[in-house]
Amino acid sequence: MPVKRQTYIILFFSFVLLLSTNFAQTFSVSGKVTDEDGEPVVGVNIIVFGTDYGSSTDENGYYQISNLSPGDFRIEFSAIGFEKYVVDIVSITNKSMIINAALKETIIQSDEVLITAGKYEQKKSDLPVSTEIISGVEFIESNFSNLEDALRYVPGVNMTEDQISIRGSSGYSRGAGSRALLAIDGLTFHTGDTGETVWEMIPVTELQRVEIIKGAASSLYGSSAIGGVINGLTKDISPKPLTTVNGFYGFYDKPYHSQWDWSGEMRPFNGLTLSHSNSVGKFGFSASFTRLEDLSYRQDDFFKKYIGFIKARYNFSPLSSITLLANTFNKRSGNFLYWKDSRNALVPPEANRNERIETNRYLFGLIYNSFLNNGLYLNVKTSYYRNHFKDSGTASNESTSNLYRGELQLTANLTNNIILTSGVEGNNSTVKSNLFGNPNSFGFGAYSVTDVTFNFPLIASLGIRYDYTKLDSLDGEGAISPKLGLNYKLLNNLIVRASVGTGFRAPTLAEAFTSTSTSGITVKPNPKIKSESNLTFEVGVNYLPLDFLNIDAAVFQNEYYNMIEPGIDPFDGQAVFENVLRARIQGFETNTIVEFFPDQLSLTFSYTYMSARDLENNITLKYRPRHLIYSSLDFTKWNFDLGIDFRYWSKIEEIDDELIDLGIVRDGEQRVPVYVTDFRAGYNLISAGLPLRIFINVKNLFNYNYVELIGNIRKIRSYSFGFNLAI
Repeated sequence: MPVKRQTYIILFFSFVLLLSTNFAQTFSVSGKVTDEDGEPVVGVNIIVFGTDYGSSTDENGYYQISNLSPGDFRIEFSAIGFEKYVVDIVSITNKSMIINAALKETIIQSDEVLITAGKYEQKKSDLPVSTEIISGVEFIESNFSNLEDALRYVPGVNMTEDQISIRGSSGYSRGAGSRALLAIDGLTFHTGDTGETVWEMIPVTELQRVEIIKGAASSLYGSSAIGGVINGLTKDISPKPLTTVNGFYGFYDKPYHSQWDWSGEMRPFNGLTLSHSNSVGKFGFSASFTRLEDLSYRQDDFFKKYIGFIKARYNFSPLSSITLLANTFNKRSGNFLYWKDSRNALVPPEANRNERIETNRYLFGLIYNSFLNNGLYLNVKTSYYRNHFKDSGTASNESTSNLYRGELQLTANLTNNIILTSGVEGNNSTVKSNLFGNPNSFGFGAYSVTDVTFNFPLIASLGIRYDYTKLDSLDGEGAISPKLGLNYKLLNNLIVRASVGTGFRAPTLAEAFTSTSTSGITVKPNPKIKSESNLTFEVGVNYLPLDFLNIDAAVFQNEYYNMIEPGIDPFDGQAVFENVLRARIQGFETNTIVEFFPDQLSLTFSYTYMSARDLENNITLKYRPRHLIYSSLDFTKWNFDLGIDFRYWSKIEEIDDELIDLGIVRDGEQRVPVYVTDFRAGYNLISAGLPLRIFINVKNLFNYNYVELIGNIRKIRSYSFGFNLAI
C-alpha cells in the first residue's frame, strides 16, 4: 500500500477515535426485570426512545444500557406474554441509574425489536414491511444444528434443499447465487465465487435471534437482497464467566419401504458444542467449538463438520468499541445429488458412488461502533471471507475464492421525529478455479434512508441506493433502487403498512463463467448474461381483535425483469444460466397467533398463496409451491415444554423436466404434496437445582416420503435426545 494512502487511513481513524473520546461523559441504566412473583424474566426488550440504544435481559433478568449522555429519556420494557412497562421520564444528569421493573402478565403479544429492517433498532409494529423472528432458544429446543432447517418453519419461506425462497423469489440454481442476503451481525455472508449462502457454517447455538425481512431490501443491502434479508444476531458477551455445553444424539428410523433399506441399520447422527464467555475490564469475549457428524439415511450422504466461532469486543471508552468476529467451517462429506431411481431412492447412481467433497471456509470481520454526539452514530464494518472446496468427481472440481468487503454507515437523529441512515460500501472478489477460470469482480454501493415519525400515528420510510458491479470481462452495470414504506396506526389494535420499491441483483461469477461436468450434467458459461431487477409491492395489516388473538395479513406482488434461472439449452443439451425475460410473483399471506393461556398454551397458523409465472412462456416458475401452510401448538407448564409442528406444501407444478428427458434423473417426475409433522418435548431441571435442560425430538413423525428437489428424498423419521448445560 502506498505511503500516502496509509497516511490518509491513519488520519481518518485517528479523527474518528478523537471524536469518539472527546464528547461529554456518558452514563448507564441497569437493573433487573421480574414478574409479579419476583421471578426473573428472560429476553425482555428494553428501548431508550430517541436513541439507537437498547438491550435485553439475560437468563437472570439483568440488563444494562451504556453510553447514554445526560438528558431526559423514555424507557420501555416489553416481552411476549407481559404488558408493556414504560418509564416516561428518566433524568440522567451526573450518575448512572438503576431501574428495576416488575412486569404484569397479559395475553397481548408485545412489540419485538428488530435491527435488520433499517440497520438500527426499531419496533416490529413500526415497520412498513413483513418480518419474522426466530428465537435462539428454538435451535436448541428443536435440535436445529443448521439454520437452513429452522427456516423451513418460517411463514412465507420454502427451502429447496439448501436454497431459500422468500415468497417465491427463488427456485433452485444448484448452488450458484441467491436472492436472499444472509448476514451475521450485519456482516454479509455469501461466497465470492458462487454467491451462495452457506447455512451450515452459522454457529446456531451462538445466535440470540434471527431476523427475516420479506421482500426486496436492495435500497439498504444491495444486490443479493432482491428477495429479502436473513440476519443472524449473536448473543451478547457475558459480563461474568459462563460455560455452556450443548449436545445431542439421534438416529434415523428404517426407511418406509424395505427395498430402500440399503444399510440394514438405523443410521446415527450427533453433535456437541462447547462455549465460554466472559468479560474482564474493557475486554470481553465468547468462543465456541462445534463438532457435527451424520451417517445419513442416504448412501454417500454422510458428513463430519467442525465449526469454530470467536466474538471479542474491546471498549475504548463508553462511547466506542471494536468487535472481532471469526467463524471457521471445515467439512468432509460424501456427495449425493440424485437417486439411482425411485426403487433405489436412497442410493446414488453407480457412476457417482464414492464421490467425496472437502470444504474449508473462513470469515473474519471487524465492527467499529462509536457514538459521535447526541444524535450521530458511526458503524464501520470490514470482512474477509475465504472459501475453498474440492470434490473427487469425474471433473475434480475445485475453487478458491477471496471476498473482501467494507462498509461505513452513519445514523443520525436529525430531530426527535427524523432518523437518517446513510452509508457506502464496496467489495472485491478474486477466484482461482477449474470451474469458473480465474475471474474477479468488483462492486460499489451508496445508500440513504430517512424514517419520519409524524405527530399523528404515521411513520414514513424513504430510501434510495445506487449500485455498480463489474464482473471480470463483462460490461459493468449500475442500478438505482428506491423504496417507500408507510406504517399507519388506524386504531390501538389495528396497524396498516405498505411498501413499494425496486430490487437489483448482479449475476454471480458462477452464473456467468461456470464450465464443468458433474453427475451427468454439463454446464456452460453465458457471457451474455445480464443483471436482473424487480419491482415489489406489499400492503399488510396487523390486527388484535381480542386480547388473545393476533392476526397479520399481507398482499404482495413482485415483477421481475431479466430474471436469472438455470435451464437446458435445447441445441446442445447443456445446462446454462440465462435471463427469463419477464416473471411475476403475486399472492397473499396470513399469520395467526392464538394465546389460549398466557405463557402456557398457544397456537400459530400461517397460510401463503403464491402464483409464480414465467410470463414469456406462460408457465409456472420452477420449484415454487402454490400453497404453504405452517402451524405449531405449544404448551409450557411445570418446567415442561411440549410442541407439535406441521408443514404443508402443495405439489410442485414445474421442475427440471429436461433432466428427466435426457435420462440424467430416472423417475424424476415422482413428487407429491408435502405433509410433515414434528414432535418436541423439553424439561428444565432448574427446580431441582440443576442448570440443565433436556430435550426429545421426533422429526417427520409419520415417516412421510417427499422430495423438495427431484430425485432427492428428504429426511425420513428420526429420533434425538439433547441437553443444554450452563455452568
